[in-house]
Amino acid sequence: MSNPYPALISRAPFADHPVNPSELHGVTVSDRDGLGLAIVLVRKDKTAALAERIRSHFDIELPQGPQRTTAGELALAGTGPGAWLATSERGRTALAQSLRETIGDLASVSDQSDGYAVLRLSGPKLRATLCKLIPIDVHPRTFRIGDAATTVAAHIGVTVWRLEDGPDGSPVFEIAMYRSYAGSFWHALSYSAAEFGIVVYDSIRTEA
Repeated sequence: MSNPYPALISRAPFADHPVNPSELHGVTVSDRDGLGLAIVLVRKDKTAALAERIRSHFDIELPQGPQRTTAGELALAGTGPGAWLATSERGRTALAQSLRETIGDLASVSDQSDGYAVLRLSGPKLRATLCKLIPIDVHPRTFRIGDAATTVAAHIGVTVWRLEDGPDGSPVFEIAMYRSYAGSFWHALSYSAAEFGIVVYDSIRTEA
């Protein structure tokens, strides 16, 4: 008798989602599958101590507001009072454990590497696309490089941050949402970018 429960196979959150063919290249998309992610929540009255610990161990400033700071492979984005989303280019296995060992007495750390999906978005028509998705101003004078926001996109809770502009001058954003909403977000993104054309690049994978 054959096994009715074949082995589960790991899949990227945006694998095999359709893209309507177009000659236009207004928006480019890359899946950040494999990125390490963790939520950090400071303990009561420990913000100053946490900032000093992170500065001394990781050589990175703890954002005090909706900004994102980076140092090497580590980045921290402020997502709310006493809350941050940490990401690491080293991959999903090392981030949360490293943070717990370093700041576990000052903050709670929750590994979200398998709980979140992240896309990198760019292109000359990206801002016009984002204006259809998220209810915040993404004009470069308002949403600057290093800014971050916790908001909604097509009724889906997301965290979005702006990176350095691309070589062609196009804006570059990354957007994170719960993995279970990846399909719904992709549907909304593809419709919002349909008039401009959407191109999917190979996933930007990190070492697990």
